[in-house]
Amino acid sequence: MLHFTSDQLTKKQQYKFISGSVIPRPIAWVTTLSKNGNVVNAAPFSFFSAASNELPLLTVAILRKSGEIKDTARNILDRGEAVVHIVDYDLVEEMNRTSAPLAPDESELERTNLTLIDSHTVSVPTIKEAKIHFEGTVHQYVPIEDDHGTVVTDLFIIRVTDFFFDETVFDLAKEYILTGNLNPVARLAGDQYATLNEEYTLVRPAK
Repeated sequence: MLHFTSDQLTKKQQYKFISGSVIPRPIAWVTTLSKNGNVVNAAPFSFFSAASNELPLLTVAILRKSGEIKDTARNILDRGEAVVHIVDYDLVEEMNRTSAPLAPDESELERTNLTLIDSHTVSVPTIKEAKIHFEGTVHQYVPIEDDHGTVVTDLFIIRVTDFFFDETVFDLAKEYILTGNLNPVARLAGDQYATLNEEYTLVRPAK
C-alpha cells in the first residue's frame, strides 16, 4: 500500500489524488447573472453534491485560481441565486465550451448553440436544453481558508426553490428519475468523463 502524508505533497499532487480518487463526480452546470444584469455566466463544477434529507440543499464548491474568485462565485455572492443544471450526454460538448476562462464581461454561452429562457423564481436565466435543472438561492456561504487565512474555495450551499424535469427523464407515477433516459455525464480526473454503463440493485440491510 502506497502511503503519502499530506505535508509531503504539493498542492497539485493533493488535487490530483483527490480528483482522481473521488470519482465519478456529478457535474453542476451553473448559470448566474452579473451584478449589473448584463452578462449571463455559465460554467461546470464537479465538486458538487447534495447536503440534506430535511431541506432541498445542493453544495457547489468553486475553487479559486491563484487566489482569484471566479465569475460564478462572484455572481452568486452578488445576487444570492443561481440555476444548477445536470449535464447529460447530449449536452457534454456544449458544457465543455462553457468551461473556457473568459473575462467577467464575456458570456460563455455565446460560444454555444444553447437557448436561454426565463426562470420561474430567480432572475438568473435557465438553459432550456438541460433535461434537469434546479433554481435556487444561497442557504449558506462558507469561504474555505488555507493555513494562512487566504480563501481558496468558495463553498455554496444552495437551497432549491424549484425543480424541473423533462418528461422523458421522469416517471410521474413513481416520482423516479429515469437515469437511463437522462444518460448523465460524470467527471473523472484531468480531461476524462464517464457515463453510466450499468445499473444494479443492492438492498440495504434492515439492521
